[in-house]
Amino acid sequence: MANERITENFVREFLRNNGYYKPENGIVIEEQKSEIKRVQTILKTASKLNTGKNGYPEFIISWNSDSNFLIIIECKAGTKYHQSANLNKPVDYAVDGVLHYARHLSKEFSVLAIAASGTTEDSFLISTFLIPCGSQTHKQVVNESGMPVNKIISFDDYYRLAAFDPEIERKRHQDLLAFAKELHELIWTAAKISEEDKPLLVSGTLIALMNRPFLNSFKFYGAEDMHKKWIEAIKDELEKAEIPQAKKDTMLQPYAAVAGQPNLGKPDAKSAKKYPKGVLYEVIKEINDNVWPFISIYHNFDVVGHFYGEFLKYTGGDKKALGIVLTPRHITELFCDLANITKKDTVLDICAGTGAFLISAMQAMLKTAVTEEERKDIKKNRLIGIENSPKMFALAASNMILRGDGKANLHQSSCFEPSLKQSIMMPDPTKQVKRPNIGFLNPPYAQSKSDAELHELYFVKEMLDILCEGGTGIAIIPVNCVISPNKAKEEILKKHTLKAVMSMPSELFYPVGTVTCIVIFEAHKPHSTTNKKTWFGYWRDDGFVKTKHLGRIDLNNEWDKIKSRWVEAYRNNETHIGQSVTAYITPKDEWIAEAYLETDYSKITQEDFEKVVKNYAMFKLSHETLE
Repeated sequence: MANERITENFVREFLRNNGYYKPENGIVIEEQKSEIKRVQTILKTASKLNTGKNGYPEFIISWNSDSNFLIIIECKAGTKYHQSANLNKPVDYAVDGVLHYARHLSKEFSVLAIAASGTTEDSFLISTFLIPCGSQTHKQVVNESGMPVNKIISFDDYYRLAAFDPEIERKRHQDLLAFAKELHELIWTAAKISEEDKPLLVSGTLIALMNRPFLNSFKFYGAEDMHKKWIEAIKDELEKAEIPQAKKDTMLQPYAAVAGQPNLGKPDAKSAKKYPKGVLYEVIKEINDNVWPFISIYHNFDVVGHFYGEFLKYTGGDKKALGIVLTPRHITELFCDLANITKKDTVLDICAGTGAFLISAMQAMLKTAVTEEERKDIKKNRLIGIENSPKMFALAASNMILRGDGKANLHQSSCFEPSLKQSIMMPDPTKQVKRPNIGFLNPPYAQSKSDAELHELYFVKEMLDILCEGGTGIAIIPVNCVISPNKAKEEILKKHTLKAVMSMPSELFYPVGTVTCIVIFEAHKPHSTTNKKTWFGYWRDDGFVKTKHLGRIDLNNEWDKIKSRWVEAYRNNETHIGQSVTAYITPKDEWIAEAYLETDYSKITQEDFEKVVKNYAMFKLSHETLE
């Protein structure tokens, strides 16, 4: 037994050297016991001898910022007792024992399980496993290079490596969806603020929580003072941002309006018993507990946009009135791969919305950066966004602030404003901002045929006009833009080349029923002068599955393989029957794969044939009835 104490001392030293015992980091280390009620309940019958009595690993490590993640450590003195052949001897072996406890705890936690054995530094063995919440299956934890983690590393590194496990990420996403619904109910029933102000309440709270004094003190503020302290914290964080004062004032105004909502302050008689500290306190507390861990890990996830989209689902929203269709994250990342983004590029989004494209672009560019100077350059100089709505501008800017930077070149304006367009095309030579060479766009979708001046293709044309010569412009737009006659098609091809069009899944924007395609242009090279065919891809199946409560998700983990295949086919201009084709086009033609693809008859089944015949028969019958 004494030898095992030596092993435990080694573990304590490793933990100490990696910063686990620093009081300010919010990490709690417990040994052979736990004050966490959920852990106590689960482990009260977790004896390794299966006696029905309690059992605890040597170390249980939790983190205040994410109460659903645990690290546990089981120790054995002799390395010969590190792991049994069948992992079925938890009493005698370290790996067997830690997995025994992890399977119990995974009923409610995602568990990173560490087995440690040895009494000398040279002989010390470490094995690390992960069991996602709700699972009983363990997997070895590996680093970014695929190498097993065989030493004790920092909590942040463990958390990061665990977070990107597909099961863990899916569980976190499910939790975020569930929380979004709960938060909507809270805001809807108790705060009674307008629909468009709900995401501002979320983003403003996240910015306020960045303010250390507010984070440490909000639990002690009274309901009468909470809204004042909330807006003061937001103002303090905005003051730190390296952007012109006018932009700070523009951002602050929507938050100030939210802070003034009467139901966020002192609770009325109906909600006083349920929310004695006020509704705003309850919102802040819930966001601090449930959203911050997600932001701290998934830097490429548009959290603010996620809540915006979820809130629209529950109340009908302004998505119809304003033509707002939020871009799924896997599509914003696909844009980055299609453009082959690097640290040397400058990216423009003239309809930034909540900033999803800019966030994905920034993360893709940062992956190619080596030095801190390059990272600063990307965040400060290589992301340009335009958003007309003051409230949406505040959401986009807050989104970038939450990621450390990237908001310096956000503009609250119409993308058709001549002076702004000119300033981007001819940037100040004293600054390091370059004219953009890559443009990403999901424009507002026209609500009727009368919206000729707001046709989606005119937004595409505006983006392409701003890009430098040879720049790449990528947009996702409704398919009727490319199959219907339109003057904008002719105007675009006079100056720019249509390189590719990809037909996207019909339910990509579920529950919004907009069928879309991706168009890729080369800027400032008239289409007629290139004498090249346009590449068309039939990308109707992205592997995502529509689910009842989670929307469309990559349920079977197919997306990465599908995306790689799509991008490779596009880059190499590959043609495959039924999947991709090339063709010469003019403004009068249909710009869609279905107009040019050759049917692969080998894949047509008897069921397909019968379905088409039945559909045609129903079509004829209904039209004859009408006649």
